[in-house]
Amino acid sequence: MTGPATADDKLAWLLQGLLERTPGIRHALVLSRDGLKLCRTPELSADRADQLAAIAAGVQSLSRGASLEFGDGSGGVRWAMAEFHGGVLFVVEAGAGAHLAAIATEDADAGVVGHNMTELVEQLGDHLTAPPRTP
Repeated sequence: MTGPATADDKLAWLLQGLLERTPGIRHALVLSRDGLKLCRTPELSADRADQLAAIAAGVQSLSRGASLEFGDGSGGVRWAMAEFHGGVLFVVEAGAGAHLAAIATEDADAGVVGHNMTELVEQLGDHLTAPPRTP
């Protein structure tokens, strides 16, 4: 007999569901604004998840800076995306202080990836919150 599923177990299950229903997504993770991985899909090793979390936090931070300087000044970022040889990184805000990142193949349909990621964030916004860490 197993105990009740934790919030992390539920989130991991939902991330896995994102991979299963979105052609082309290879990896997904939830990270805090400062780059701490909170949850990842199992195909992504812990070390690679740490690396991806740091990269995604950096991309999101640069996008926030661009928004502050060249956008409406709010610093709001709907999406950050980096296309590279062999894949695409998608990063979206996913609650207060949290982000959802995904790596997809370069031939993945960006509209489908974006739609499915947004759908997941809308469903789980309260669960995808990472309060600031205290020293």
